[in-house]
Amino acid sequence: MANTGLAQDERFQEHLTGPGHPERPQRLAHVAAALKDRGLAEACAPVEILPIDMTLVGRIHEDGYLERVRRACADGLPYIDVPDSGICPESFRIAQLAAGAVINAVNDVMAGKIDNAFCAVRPPGHHAERHMSMGFCLLNNIAIAARYLLDIHGLSRVLILDWDVHHGNGTQHTFEADPRVLYVSLHGHPGVVYPGTGYEQERGRGEGEGFTINLPMLPPAGDDEYRRAFGGTILGAVEDFDPQFVLISAGFDAHRLDPLAPLELETESFGWMTDELARVARNHCDGKLVSILEGGYHLDALADSLALHVTRLMDA
Repeated sequence: MANTGLAQDERFQEHLTGPGHPERPQRLAHVAAALKDRGLAEACAPVEILPIDMTLVGRIHEDGYLERVRRACADGLPYIDVPDSGICPESFRIAQLAAGAVINAVNDVMAGKIDNAFCAVRPPGHHAERHMSMGFCLLNNIAIAARYLLDIHGLSRVLILDWDVHHGNGTQHTFEADPRVLYVSLHGHPGVVYPGTGYEQERGRGEGEGFTINLPMLPPAGDDEYRRAFGGTILGAVEDFDPQFVLISAGFDAHRLDPLAPLELETESFGWMTDELARVARNHCDGKLVSILEGGYHLDALADSLALHVTRLMDA
């Protein structure tokens, strides 16, 4: 069994998004209860939760944007940039903790303290652009981690696999000209699902052309379509890329019960996708993998799918 790290903390529930908002603190409370009840939290190695060094965040986000977020939280504004991105006075501090937890998970894996890790953090990150917030996201946690692996740990090939039902526009735009990052996204078709990006013809630009792979799924796509994508395009591209580290944007909102998207994945789908990526990590980079929570808004479906994901990481 793998020595799997787990980054979770009750402080992530202090990020308040407003009444009726789907990205609510109860998501992590429900997840924490499921991991505890199934013995998974105790079986995982704890990842230390500390605020991120903001110079690392500045490698991804503009200083002006970061100051706008800080000030909006300090001033008690209800959202930043778009109404979807609800905030409270504590939100910027919590976002710094989330990004810091991801960096510590990466460092623990790189140091060999753990084999892989799951980061149960919020706010999520993959919609956050360099200069603005989108889709519930403040800091782009996975982009910060990928740039950290490139710039600080000196890696030259990082795989980001994004299976959130919503395309990770912020992550794609961060690395679309960088051939050191292979960004692969399976998501609801942008013609019908937020945020309207992630068409198949979006393949990167300049030196990064071909290192962005989008696999949009028309509703009511489910397990069969995802298996075909993995067995065809994805695994072939990943084999050619030969990653040195695997990062997962692990959204669980493609589940058939999720209220925010029209795809039809079963809970077990997240199990076999985890198996496939753990196998990629094992074959190419000694199992080095960090998974980061993005979406998932049906509480029971989120808890069940996430618990299975962690179980399969431990089985890797």
